[in-house]
Amino acid sequence: MNLPISPPRAWAEIDLSALRENLRSAREAAGCEVMAVVKAGAYGHGLEEIAKVLASEQIAFFGVANVGEARRIADAGVETRIYLLGATWAEERPEIVARGWTPCISALDEARHFNDLAFMRGVRLKVHLSVDIGMGRGGFVADQLPEVIDELGGLPNLDIEGIGAHLPSADENEAQTHEQIAKYMAVLHSIGGPERFRWRHLCNSAGLLGYGQGDCNLTRPGLMLYGISPLPGHPVQLKNVMSLKSRVTLIRTLPAGHGVSYGSAFVTTKPTRVATIGIGYGDGYPRHVSGNGAEAFIRGRRFPLLGRVTMDQLMVDVSDSDVEEGDEVEMFGENIRVDEVAAKAGTIAWEILTGITPRVVRVYA
Repeated sequence: MNLPISPPRAWAEIDLSALRENLRSAREAAGCEVMAVVKAGAYGHGLEEIAKVLASEQIAFFGVANVGEARRIADAGVETRIYLLGATWAEERPEIVARGWTPCISALDEARHFNDLAFMRGVRLKVHLSVDIGMGRGGFVADQLPEVIDELGGLPNLDIEGIGAHLPSADENEAQTHEQIAKYMAVLHSIGGPERFRWRHLCNSAGLLGYGQGDCNLTRPGLMLYGISPLPGHPVQLKNVMSLKSRVTLIRTLPAGHGVSYGSAFVTTKPTRVATIGIGYGDGYPRHVSGNGAEAFIRGRRFPLLGRVTMDQLMVDVSDSDVEEGDEVEMFGENIRVDEVAAKAGTIAWEILTGITPRVVRVYA
């Protein structure tokens, strides 16, 4: 049957040229090779699509959180090397070895297991050492790594080609970050120096923008690839990649004294022209912006949200405007930055982007 197909109520426009521009900015700022961090569905932008675009730019690695993400990239036909950013557990390791993905090593037992698996397959697996300089979620504690480096180096089926660490406070604590960078560099030099490792990496987006690379020759941008700076006011200009959009589904004029949304947290004080928008927290637009001055952008203007954001809809005051049913609505993008929405929700841009749900159609251009 030839049935009509309705346009989406909520969609995310993904600007791929902006993505490429942000990658170029990251390369220029870092002055070294890039591991593009594409975990959590490329920060909500769509894993396979983003990976294909970035792979065409000849990056060195993709950084992912787990084997499921690695498998999706590989199954999409992308040949760029894949690096697992966190510790792995025993039942994930056979697939990692079989696929030739690059794990980071956080413990001797983990390294021994990878070595045994690589021996059984008759391969030599490329791995990186992870150093814990203050994050506390994985890696060799910095002052303990020199004690085990000889044993690690003696595992015949492991090629320890890299060493990395993570900066937990580069966007908020400069003094602590300088101390952690110094700790990483000290460990690096205590176990053979930069020349021992093909790859040395430390900086996330905030580290890349705010601190030098030192002896590192690989950097790991994430958030900045998607157009958001973790260091507000930094001179590197980034381009917005995702714009979250919806449509006006209904317009009514409510009388004075009428409640709007659950709990009647907002009550009109005069006749109010109210637009219902077809998006809510079920799409990933955060409920916690409710009552905190959030706005939507329609026909070149900002309009205030009224009452609580509901699962599938929210309401906006469009009094004294020519807004009509069917009008396009920007919830964040070029005119309302995602970090503004995050601040009004009491969270961070990372959470907003990765929280955009699968029912929001991604449109690539």
